[in-house]
Amino acid sequence: MPADDDPVPSNVNRRAHLRHEPVLIEVRDLHKTFRIPDQRVDTLKERVTHPLRQIEYRELKALRGISFDVHQGEFFGIVGRNGSGKSTLLKVLASIYRADSGRIRMAGRLAPFIELGVGFNAELTARENVELNGVMMGLGRREARRRLDSVLDFAELAEFVDLKLKNYSSGMMVRLAFAVMVQADADVMLVDEVLAVGDAAFAQKCTDVFREKRSAGKTLVLVTHDMASVQAFCDRAMLIHDGEQRFLGDPEEAALRYYRLNFAGHRDGDGQATVSVPDVNVNLLDVWLEDESGTRVDNVEQSKTFRFNLLAEARQEMNAPVFNFHCLNMDGHWVFAFSKAVEEISGEPQLVAAGKRIRIVAEIENPLVPGRYALECWISRSRDEGAMAIHILRLLDFFVFGTKPGAGNIAMTGDVETVIETAGLH
Repeated sequence: MPADDDPVPSNVNRRAHLRHEPVLIEVRDLHKTFRIPDQRVDTLKERVTHPLRQIEYRELKALRGISFDVHQGEFFGIVGRNGSGKSTLLKVLASIYRADSGRIRMAGRLAPFIELGVGFNAELTARENVELNGVMMGLGRREARRRLDSVLDFAELAEFVDLKLKNYSSGMMVRLAFAVMVQADADVMLVDEVLAVGDAAFAQKCTDVFREKRSAGKTLVLVTHDMASVQAFCDRAMLIHDGEQRFLGDPEEAALRYYRLNFAGHRDGDGQATVSVPDVNVNLLDVWLEDESGTRVDNVEQSKTFRFNLLAEARQEMNAPVFNFHCLNMDGHWVFAFSKAVEEISGEPQLVAAGKRIRIVAEIENPLVPGRYALECWISRSRDEGAMAIHILRLLDFFVFGTKPGAGNIAMTGDVETVIETAGLH
């Protein structure tokens, strides 16, 4: 265990630093209500046969008094169940919807990635749409044209540049829209569930872009159902439920409250608590890789031993916690795994008190062939109700470099013997 005077990890320093940065988004007491008809009159026959029918409306209060600030360089998460008002809020920020009341102040150029096809004209080609969107995001026409090649390279759509968008697949549309947003290089990005669309390779590309933008000091507002993304990327997060702001602050706490909304009182068919319940067991303070010399590295060399380090703080007393680590390939499939139970670390009781820090160091003889991989952690603890509380964390992505590529993901060694036998003549 590290001593109490250990240096504060970098992500804690980052959050403290961001509080002193200028505010780029200021939202105060925001309200938005939709009027929804109780009866639909869709056909001409219905209109002719019932010309005097009065259509009654009901009100849906999508946003009720939302207030928050987003600072320059901050990654800000918005979470909540379906229908909670998350996407409505993002569309109000993007000026797609007009708020009924409240105040929004924004500084800097804005790039939205909110809904597939928004801002695109299906009758125009990709070339024309890229230029049009660039102009809409504040670029000059010459600059928008100049960025066309970069957009197409990122989206991997150069050969379809003169194809009308109405002939694009949904996957092609997603890649094009995200590439336009990235290449606009705006001060603020608004992103809605981008990691939930596209294939695994595209999701990894999005992850890489987010990490680059975060390191470059860009500002991002992310709406998502993926709590691992919130905890991995976001500096703060807000929970919305039924249009109301239920929490604003630490992303781990936001994730925990989101889990409680979704799984509170979850029972199986016999009325018993479910076997595994999502939870937030720890605050992740730091995670990193080291090479054989003990130097922090982002990538590791093929066949060279490396060390994995994790530093976490217990959010509550944890009974018999177990840390299960999985290495995933680009397709999200498990390649190998290892685990550690706390009783193996402390040797005595299986309890970790709230606020205690846990450091895990694993030395790994690298079996991976060159390529991109990720590490995730499933943290489980026993609950009083008999269920297991599971906390899933996406820890880090890394690249294995080397000169001996191979099939699959793992290079195996073994003694192979070849014998050539001479058949007898008949």
